[in-house]
Amino acid sequence: MGAGGWGWGWGWWRAARALRAAAPGPGAAGAASRSLCAGGVPSLSYRELKDLKKANVLHIDVRERWEIDKFGKIPASVNIPLSELVEALQMDPTEFKERYNQKMPAKSDPVVFSCLAGTRSKQAFGFATSLGFSRVQQYAGGFEDWVKHEPPEKK
Repeated sequence: MGAGGWGWGWGWWRAARALRAAAPGPGAAGAASRSLCAGGVPSLSYRELKDLKKANVLHIDVRERWEIDKFGKIPASVNIPLSELVEALQMDPTEFKERYNQKMPAKSDPVVFSCLAGTRSKQAFGFATSLGFSRVQQYAGGFEDWVKHEPPEKK
């Protein structure tokens, strides 16, 4: 996305923090403001993820396949179990497309990770940034939070 896009990277986070700090009263920035989960990993709210899914963002669910089969998934997410993620993010783009039915993300593409409740997506965030992916975020509330707002997609 261009200059009118989301402005991914750390600049958006600094701006959101500055807005929160300047806002009058507790919680004036609203529940949808970006926050940091434990360990300094930028985390999206349900509403932010919902809005990003309308744009060109790759949403990777790092839960195990049996979890997806049993409980469903967040719509338009791609399942790449955490145990496969490092290998997947280093695959040849053709192999990635064949295996996950999705275009391989470039290191500058926006990517959001989610899992059940934030632990594995935080690890995925760390793996991706260590591999040089620069526009990654996590939905720390994960599948547990999503289903509080709307039903999952079933296979």
